[in-house]
This record gives sequence, structure tokens and C-alpha cells, in this order.
Amino acid sequence: MLYNSAKDWREAPQKRVMLFGMSGLGKTFVSNTLRDAGWFHYSVDYRIGTRYMGEHIVDNFKAEAMKNPFLADLLRNDSIYIGSNITFENLSPLSTYLGKPGNPDLGGIPFREYTRRQALHAEAETRALHDTVHFINRAKNIYGYDNFVCDTSGSMVEVINAESPADPVMTELCEHVLPVWIEGADSHIEELVRRFAKAPKPMYYQPDFLEQLWSEYLANNALSEPEVNPDDFIRWGYRMLLDHRLPRYRQIADRWGVTVKADDMAMVRSAGDFNELIARTLA
Repeated sequence: MLYNSAKDWREAPQKRVMLFGMSGLGKTFVSNTLRDAGWFHYSVDYRIGTRYMGEHIVDNFKAEAMKNPFLADLLRNDSIYIGSNITFENLSPLSTYLGKPGNPDLGGIPFREYTRRQALHAEAETRALHDTVHFINRAKNIYGYDNFVCDTSGSMVEVINAESPADPVMTELCEHVLPVWIEGADSHIEELVRRFAKAPKPMYYQPDFLEQLWSEYLANNALSEPEVNPDDFIRWGYRMLLDHRLPRYRQIADRWGVTVKADDMAMVRSAGDFNELIARTLA
């Protein structure tokens, strides 16, 4: 690990961490807190949605606009501009592009198109994770930031082989950042499931796992693809997705980093609080 003890961490002139875990457990909140305290905040989701998926996202907006004759004419003669206003706090353009499989009348897209977009996201996420090292150097050499936080997406676990000590993403990253898993308790997991049921959002799945979920859902409900309610499908699979990811998060933390309880991370209100929490964890 980059820091092997509380002493290493406290005395380090540059503190560099990568926060990972399920969406909704505080990664971005803590990253924003550190950014306000003078840390450089690198958002993997933002990098995916701007550098690697931005053109796909905007093309999808334009394809929808072209279905409206009035907007289509304006687009053809360059009278209007359509762009993606993605921010660290609002990643809706990226989620909208990923979409949900199922009945198009209910906002779904064909499963083949869905898996194509999933593959694009996987490639983008891998490249954005590798870009962490570039941004560490950029933050220091151009802007003078000593401290750095990488705010990962919940799906980072899906593009990493947690069982392999030679995984290319993690073997590179652990030389430059301390991976910190924010581990939720059972109560947190149930709250995530409750929130997701109220507002289901597009997710990224490991390809084999997605194929398994899709086949099971169609068979269990005796449905064909065009009959699937997109929100029902992703609600049904969300808990299984959590169960799929949690042991792999743990493997990553055990092999390359440290684990912090979500309740402890929720108490962080300043960079000082964060530094002490990491020091206690390393101790």
C-alpha cells in the first residue's frame, strides 16, 4: 500500500486516496468536503461522461430531437445547439444514455442496444480509472495541489478482476492512491434498496451477470423483450446486483486498500476528520 501505517499517513506531504463502494454511501459528499478544504477532486463518473461518453450522449439527444420536425429543421441548418450539462453533482446525461432495456413505449431500449451501450461504458470506465494517475500529476504540476481524492463510480468493481493480484487497473492505482472502501451495514443496504425502488436509475452490469439477470427475468415472468417494463426489471435486479458487488468490493479492499465503515465516514465534516479516520484505520 502507498501508506502502511498511521505514521506514514500523518507525515505524508501528499495524501492521495481513492474512495469506492456503492453509490449513495458518501463518496461524493466526502470528496466535495475535501475539495472545499483544498484537495483536488477527480470524479471518474464526470470523466466518463465528458471525455469518453460525451459524444455518444449528445448524439443520443440529437437523435431524439430529430424525431420532432420543428427541431430537426433547426438542427440541420445549425440554428440550435444541443449539449450535455453534466456536472459532478448531476450525472443524469450519462444515466440517460445508458438507459434501461424493455418496452420503448415505457422508455426502454432494445436489449442489444442496451448491451452495446454497456460495453461502451465499461471501456470508458476502465480508461477513466487509468486516467487517475494523469490527473494526480496534472493536479500537482499545473495547479499545485498536494492532496488528491479519486471519487469512483459504484460500478468500478465491475471492470476490475478482484480475484487477480495482477489486475492491471488496481496494480497501477495502488502505487499512487490508497483505495478506501466505504462499507455499508445491512441497514444501509436496505435503505439503498428502498431509495432505488422509489427512483430506479440506469446501472452498469458485468456482461455475464446482466445476461443471467435478463434471461431469468424473462423466464420468471413469461415475457418477451418488448413486454418488459424497464423500471420493473432494474428494480428486480438491484438487490441481486448489490449481492454481486459486495464481496468483490471486500476483495479489493483486502488485497489493495483499507475498509472504513459508512457510519464512520458519515461523521466526516472536514479534511481533519477525514485524515484522522484514515489514520485510525491504518493503525
